[in-house]
Amino acid sequence: MPSADVVELILQDHRRMEELFRTMRNVEADRAAALEEFADLLIAHASAEEDKVYPALRRYKNVDGDDVDHGVHEHHEANAALLALLEVDDTASAEWEDKLEELVTAVNHHADEEERTLLNDARQNVGDDRRAELGRMFRQSRSQYLEAGCGSVENVRKLVASADD
Repeated sequence: MPSADVVELILQDHRRMEELFRTMRNVEADRAAALEEFADLLIAHASAEEDKVYPALRRYKNVDGDDVDHGVHEHHEANAALLALLEVDDTASAEWEDKLEELVTAVNHHADEEERTLLNDARQNVGDDRRAELGRMFRQSRSQYLEAGCGSVENVRKLVASADD
């Protein structure tokens, strides 16, 4: 049975994003399809974290609330970088390569930081049962976003615009 631990689920998504980056960097791969999967995964993952995981972690005294706020800020940066890539039409262009690298930088920075801070804090301070409960909530929320096509360029535009307000 797949792990329900929220930390493990988040890490699995991070690893899948890395695989998709490798595909998107490969000129022989179906870059557009990889980007489509990536966009859905990134938005669903970040939205589910913000809806279900971050508010719960904020309540633990040994989890730094500033790390939670910083995570949300970095989600906005990643969304803006994603939008810039989604708006490039030619996946074989230099512009696409440039925007891809900006996205890779933003997402990898966030994932690395989140793994070292929030996820380590969660592992140390949040009990197994609560992490499993958060994992179920995260997975359910993430599925709802995926079913709604959350990675569409229209939706990402809305998210980026609302973050700028």
